[in-house]
Amino acid sequence: MGILNVTPDSFSDGGMFNEKDRAIKQAEKLIEEGADILDIGGESSRPDSDRVSVDKEINRVVPLIAAIRSRFDTPISVDTSKSEVAREAVSAGAEIINDISGLRFDDQIGRVARETGAGLVLMHLRGEFETMHRLEPADDILAEVIGGIESSLEKAREFGVKEDQVCVDVGIGFSKTLKQNLELIAKLDKISHKFVNYPMLVGTSRKSFIGKVLGDIPVDERLSGTVASNVISVWNGADILRVHDVKAVAEAAKVVEAIRKEL
Repeated sequence: MGILNVTPDSFSDGGMFNEKDRAIKQAEKLIEEGADILDIGGESSRPDSDRVSVDKEINRVVPLIAAIRSRFDTPISVDTSKSEVAREAVSAGAEIINDISGLRFDDQIGRVARETGAGLVLMHLRGEFETMHRLEPADDILAEVIGGIESSLEKAREFGVKEDQVCVDVGIGFSKTLKQNLELIAKLDKISHKFVNYPMLVGTSRKSFIGKVLGDIPVDERLSGTVASNVISVWNGADILRVHDVKAVAEAAKVVEAIRKEL
């Protein structure tokens, strides 16, 4: 899953692809590098980011989704936690709704998924948009993530979302400590076994925990750490990797799968 943010303030690529032509060129590059899905986001969820209005988010993502859909066949995911944005994005050609809140911020995304048949990624986080990066850490992160995902799945079922529409995400970097992020990757197999009927998505790309492990290095120097974390994630059961650097991670994952076949 190749990341394409059309925001001015995302932690890694904010402001780089705000112009539609540049964003389309980046989409083409991600596809050429091996992206199976394009994940388009119009609202940053980095620490200290501000919420944007529904209209502003729609204006950022919907024209781009329509333009990409007219040029490429690669499935498109919209990274949003607003049901109005999700509905407009799906109407424009998106096939997946990637909800970082797991239906906590706006549970009507569940209704949109049911009515449109779109895929639905349910990610774990704690707190609200404004507080999710400032909460005290959970005592038992595995139990917290498993319980949170189970709660999101129950909400999706209540809306009538079908099991084969859903993908789950442990939410690396969201309301977790450095140690907890590392623990989730190291023990991802324990979580994926709990949700064996659902694909597991992992997003570690360029995140701050990698920078901290490597001595507080800046975002643009975190490729090696990103590849390492994704390799371990695949080994431990990840099915989808959400990344900025598609070529490097896709090649690494291909080697992992070749090795796994010899077990």
